[in-house]
Amino acid sequence: MKTRPPETVELDLRGLKCPLPALRTRKALKEAAAGTRLVVTCTDPMAVIDIPHLAHETGAALEERTVTEGLLTFILRKPS
Repeated sequence: MKTRPPETVELDLRGLKCPLPALRTRKALKEAAAGTRLVVTCTDPMAVIDIPHLAHETGAALEERTVTEGLLTFILRKPS
């Protein structure tokens, strides 16, 4: 029996202000299957603090964080 690769969910949260990026990311993590990879893109400067804190709080792995010209991208993995 083959196992499928984990799903990737992309959240485009550009233009949303605090606390909406963190709240929407929390909701997506809650609804996602274990092992799901979330790619979160946002522009709210507070997300630099909020998203890593959310990952720690929920047990999700923060696999990557990039900031390019005001665009923040986070890659989270929901724990198995």
